[in-house]
Amino acid sequence: MNTHFDASDDHESHAEATWVTCYVGLGSNLKNELGSPVEHLQQAVATMQKHEQICAVRVSSFYASAPMGPQDQPDFINAVAGFETTLTALELLDFCQALEQQAKRARLRRWGERSLDVDILLYGDVQISEPQLTIPHAGLPERNFVLIPLRELVPELVIAGKQITDYPLSDDWTGLRLLSDD
Repeated sequence: MNTHFDASDDHESHAEATWVTCYVGLGSNLKNELGSPVEHLQQAVATMQKHEQICAVRVSSFYASAPMGPQDQPDFINAVAGFETTLTALELLDFCQALEQQAKRARLRRWGERSLDVDILLYGDVQISEPQLTIPHAGLPERNFVLIPLRELVPELVIAGKQITDYPLSDDWTGLRLLSDD
């Protein structure tokens, strides 16, 4: 999935930059003074689109899903964004965490409510297993709220040697509904 492009003329260096195709999962189920769950996702995508080391941002439809953890919280709004980046995987992790902080995320409890959750799902074909980062995302095969929007964006996607269509939850709409554009 790695693609090479020349660095833009706006950059001081004209050296060739390596662009990597990445996918991140976006989720929100808490409104705060900065916006609603849908607005939190939209603001995160807008910030991605403005980042000089991110280009070609594509976003799936938005989906409502039942919470994975404690059930005494609102449904989540989920989407997947795909893009090209020259950020390293750890720099991308820092960027994702900055997006969460920008939305004033508070970690109240494990799998609890949040204004914004941004998880790196895939970083090119790279596999990483570090204490702070696992790619492909460890929960990917068990999360239809990630697999279905990911499949919407890239129906022919291969994850760690396996077609996305071979993951049973990539076609299981249990607890998930597509949000309309209105």
